[in-house]
Amino acid sequence: MTPGPGSGRSDERRLLVALFGAGTAAFAQLYAPQAVLPDAARELATSASTTALLVSAATLGLAAGVLPWAWVADRVGRVRAMTAALLGATAVGLAVPLAPSFPVIVAGRAVEGLLVAGVPAVAMAYLTETLPAAAVPRAAGTYVAGTSMGGLLGRLVAGGVAELFGWRAGVGAVAAACLVATALFVGLAPRDRASGARSRGRPREETSHDETPRDVVGAPGPGERADGGAPGPHRLRVLLSPRLLVLDAQGLLLMGGFVAVYNYLGFRLTAAPFGLSAGTVSLVFLAYLAGTWSSARTGRLVVRHGRRRVLVASTGVMALGVAATLSAWLPVVLAGLVVLTAGFFGAHAVASGWTPVAAPRARTQAAAVYNLAYYGGSSLFGWLGGVGFALAGWPGTVGLVLALVALAAGLATAVLRD
Repeated sequence: MTPGPGSGRSDERRLLVALFGAGTAAFAQLYAPQAVLPDAARELATSASTTALLVSAATLGLAAGVLPWAWVADRVGRVRAMTAALLGATAVGLAVPLAPSFPVIVAGRAVEGLLVAGVPAVAMAYLTETLPAAAVPRAAGTYVAGTSMGGLLGRLVAGGVAELFGWRAGVGAVAAACLVATALFVGLAPRDRASGARSRGRPREETSHDETPRDVVGAPGPGERADGGAPGPHRLRVLLSPRLLVLDAQGLLLMGGFVAVYNYLGFRLTAAPFGLSAGTVSLVFLAYLAGTWSSARTGRLVVRHGRRRVLVASTGVMALGVAATLSAWLPVVLAGLVVLTAGFFGAHAVASGWTPVAAPRARTQAAAVYNLAYYGGSSLFGWLGGVGFALAGWPGTVGLVLALVALAAGLATAVLRD
């Protein structure tokens, strides 16, 4: 049966809303403890950098999970893999606040991150395969907007509930809310074409969305396997190309710096001279709205100015925001956080959306490696930011973050080309 003239646009809208829901569900629970780290440190009698393991353990689990989830998605389908990941992560998220000790909580958070990995490992490859090439930048921006909205809602809910009932109740409430976003994804996500073709046992007969077109997506081209991927050695060469390595470095360095700021800013704001309460500190995460706005807008800027230019400009904006947080005046600190967040999510939207396009014959693997670097940076530098905080206070954390941002911008300028 031939689809009606509006069916493609309707599927695109459903996909955008579904991916927004998936990003929200995954990242709300991933970063929910970040808003209540000072409260958790007091209850658990742990230092700032040790308590930050509640975040780093989850992102480390996510980093470890992206490659296995990419393998699973290639065999069971993108939508099935993401659905299983979201349901499993939410179940563990509901159990983690009930854990009796800090080591058990950290272990549970690592498992939760391992399950959450099924969303970022698959989402970019899913939308790249499902949509026409012209629609990919906007879709990538919408998905990243969902991740930023999830991060915002998770932190706000956790902080608000923690003010009344304690940090454990706050984290548990976020996991419960994620059930709604998961249902949105499950109900609206269009069936991915790759899994549909496999289930029918025949190649797909549709136009490729690669930058280099082919007549039939499912028909093996020269040097390709029948499943549409490149053979192992060629795929490895693609993944180790300078362009992809630098894109991976953007995720590693920029995400590491971003998480370091958000991990330890709460400790600064609850201490002198600010002395804010945990509930009030959670409101600073409203800065994530700037990330929702900038990531959704990035697609249009890329079309107009090119990927590299927008990536480097976004990185510069992030650096300005980080520097502004050194101020002792609270309004300037908050304004800097807004600018930092807008710049980071703009850069991430460009880099994450560019990665599968830069590797059309190894999309899933390229996206998975990017996410491995992205969340590896979150775990490593998110923890190292606490070392800088312990040694030199907030300027120590800021110095580390500015060094990471400068390195990312230098690599992008030297290597990347549109």
